[in-house]
Amino acid sequence: MLRALWLLVFISGIAMGGVLKYPIAKKQDVVDDYSGTKVADPYRWLENTDSPETAAWVKEENDLSQPYLDKLPDREDFHERMTKLLNYERYSTPYWIGGRYIYQKNDGLQNQSVIYTVKTLGDTPQVVLDPNQLSKDGTVSVGIEDLSNDGRFFAYGLEASGSDWTEIHVKDLDSGQELPDVINWVKFSDLGWSKDSSGFFYTRYPQPENETDQKLAQLGIPSVYYHRLGHPQSEDVLVYQRTDAPRWFLSATTSKDSRYLIIDVAQNQENKNAIYVKDLGDAAQPKLDGEAQPVFDRFDGKYWPIAVVGGRLFLRTDKDAPTCKIVSIDLTKRAANQADEVVPAAKDLLEDAAVVGGKLVLNYLVDAKNQLKVVSLDGHSSTEVPLPALGSINSISGDQDRPELFYSFTSFLYPAAIFRYDVETGKGAVFRKPSIEINADEYVTEQIFYHSKDGTRVPMFIVRRKDSKLDGSNQVFLTGYGGFDVSMKPFFSAGYLAWVQKGGIFAQPNLRGGGEYGREWHEGGTREHKQNVFDDFIAAAETLIDLRYTTSKRLSITGKSNGGLLIGACMTQRPDLFGAVVPGVGVLDMLRFQKFTVGYAWISDFGSSDNPDDFKYLIKYSPLHNIHAGTCYPPTLITTADHDDRVVPGHSFKFAAALQAAQGCDNPILIRIDTKAGHGGGKPLAKAVDESADVMAFMWDNTKPEASKNR
Repeated sequence: MLRALWLLVFISGIAMGGVLKYPIAKKQDVVDDYSGTKVADPYRWLENTDSPETAAWVKEENDLSQPYLDKLPDREDFHERMTKLLNYERYSTPYWIGGRYIYQKNDGLQNQSVIYTVKTLGDTPQVVLDPNQLSKDGTVSVGIEDLSNDGRFFAYGLEASGSDWTEIHVKDLDSGQELPDVINWVKFSDLGWSKDSSGFFYTRYPQPENETDQKLAQLGIPSVYYHRLGHPQSEDVLVYQRTDAPRWFLSATTSKDSRYLIIDVAQNQENKNAIYVKDLGDAAQPKLDGEAQPVFDRFDGKYWPIAVVGGRLFLRTDKDAPTCKIVSIDLTKRAANQADEVVPAAKDLLEDAAVVGGKLVLNYLVDAKNQLKVVSLDGHSSTEVPLPALGSINSISGDQDRPELFYSFTSFLYPAAIFRYDVETGKGAVFRKPSIEINADEYVTEQIFYHSKDGTRVPMFIVRRKDSKLDGSNQVFLTGYGGFDVSMKPFFSAGYLAWVQKGGIFAQPNLRGGGEYGREWHEGGTREHKQNVFDDFIAAAETLIDLRYTTSKRLSITGKSNGGLLIGACMTQRPDLFGAVVPGVGVLDMLRFQKFTVGYAWISDFGSSDNPDDFKYLIKYSPLHNIHAGTCYPPTLITTADHDDRVVPGHSFKFAAALQAAQGCDNPILIRIDTKAGHGGGKPLAKAVDESADVMAFMWDNTKPEASKNR
């Protein structure tokens, strides 16, 4: 009887955030010298994710966190709500090549979407590839994919357990047979077919020496290769390489007629790149010799290739146009860096563009909401495409010689639907629309504007039930990103909608560092200006409190990757402001991020501790280095994955160990470490729902009125 009573008390303590006994993480005497400033790194050993010591610590942490999460009172409710909300058919935008349409479809609760093909849209779809058959647990996903010019061969990249590494395979769609071709050591690659469909161009890295190098080490020199079908990878032809800049990124695609190989050369993730073009000739077989010629090589702006039409390369660029414009350059004249303006920059950001049916399709972003226009190739005539509501266009697709445009539209209360639009006639219709039981009339979507610490005007979306009262009693789920030119637009999520259905409120500000208002908005949240991002987010939280949406004890914050950095920085700067925090797969050690995998690419946004001037501002906000012993930090759930080879899990491991050691009150500090998972891309639906249910329940149950009374 006493044992049963003790177990009941123990479980209740776990569920309600009682005193937790954290695993002991040893401290080592590791000190780095940054131009005379000594910085201790006692948990450096946790960077070695494959060591027995780290594995033992991970097991102990999961043995602590998983029972806590399993016993949360609202976990099962969130899991059921999200499962129900996700059980609907959803599609990707189709694309047409060589007489075939290719698209993805998920029946509802499949771990991975299935790839289908049809010759005409009324045909019975044929399965091209079902990734769910490739692993029992759905942890193998498809990354890159492309159809050959004749519509016969389908090249696709498989990614296992969430890794960024891709293994390319090829399927003959006429026979239904898999070809023996297998391409390894591919990462961050595009793909472009030759005119005769006998081979394709791709980007690969040198083979790492061992598995640890593959997971954690910085990448080698990227190279563009040409692979001929039926030949081993060892015979692939090197087409382009930059030995003078081993940390740059290369990607290559071919024009529709396969006459030109278009090579994008990027300096890290900085919004400046170069474009080179290689003339492959008119013959069926590509001409692989000869040098690639510069089109734009001054790294004076960002250039996004759109299409080659009649020998003219159309591009979207922010060169002398912070909100972007359309230019074209005649590839037959070989005059580098001399482009003709086609569509001038407007007040609003030109977020995306495509050539469809001999016309330019332009996707603008107006206060974080999309607006779609069709203009002629000379930029003169213009037609606006009507959209169903305030929301976002996720993708546009179409062939440059066919008038058929597809676009995917979504909003906070509108799951992604696919629309079909004729750019010649202006007629449009729904192609595929999900059937889901949501009564939009029960909810309100607002966009408000508030002022950050320095007076900058920042927009924020808010989603809530119509019957919610602005009396400070609501539990609010606040999220953000603020980096790498990424725009946080309206989107549909079963997670936040389940939160709103339960009576909570969802809020999403558009922070500096993102791309919502063009280059200046992005640069205003980078490097020495990164603190602006955190100030914007903190001001969003304070605005929600001032307007009586919530109180600090009922306010939860969460974000992933760069958003995980955002959460880590804000919780260490203002631990008093939040009721629960969840930094996911975050960049949390700002002094060493550049030393692992692709971390050096983020120097463009963050700077680097190797630079003494950058170190001065990085040390001020680095979440790991701004944890102070004895501070009462809010209930915290750190999430990461053991196979994350983008933001390596050592960031989260070290942050969790340091935070647990420093915690000055009884609020729980937990870390959830997923297995056979990576940074998030390609995660099986079942794993995604499990993680989201844990996160939602942790935030909800730690911000309930009875929970906040106990703190």
